[in-house]
Amino acid sequence: MISYDKDFYGWTQEQAALLRAGRLNDLDIENLIEEVETMGRSEKRALESRLSVLLLHMLKWHYQPSRRGNSWRYTIIEQRLKFQKVLSQNPGLKPEINAIVADAYEYAALKATHETGLRPDIFPQHCPWNLEQISDSEYFPD
Repeated sequence: MISYDKDFYGWTQEQAALLRAGRLNDLDIENLIEEVETMGRSEKRALESRLSVLLLHMLKWHYQPSRRGNSWRYTIIEQRLKFQKVLSQNPGLKPEINAIVADAYEYAALKATHETGLRPDIFPQHCPWNLEQISDSEYFPD
């Protein structure tokens, strides 16, 4: 058996081969469980990350209209598409979407304060946009 701690890649290949061969009793169940849970958390973090960048740029778009440009527009469009792709590939995250949006917005507002130089109390305490607006490819907060 290949050691999980000493050769992770080799371990993954060995576990896959054991699964394909139906040798379930030979699997490293404890570490497999850990890796499957980690994969799920990774997808959730990816969704939250996309949302954070999207919401940050939506905040900047809304609160700094004089600085709007193609770069911000493109970032909003790009992050919207990537957010939707992660969510469509992971529909199991949909029940958690409101909490994910709230967490992403908290970070976006903090970063917006830093990047814009605006006072923190300028930005709403909670996300001012609903999921439909966040997802709508035509929506730009004016």
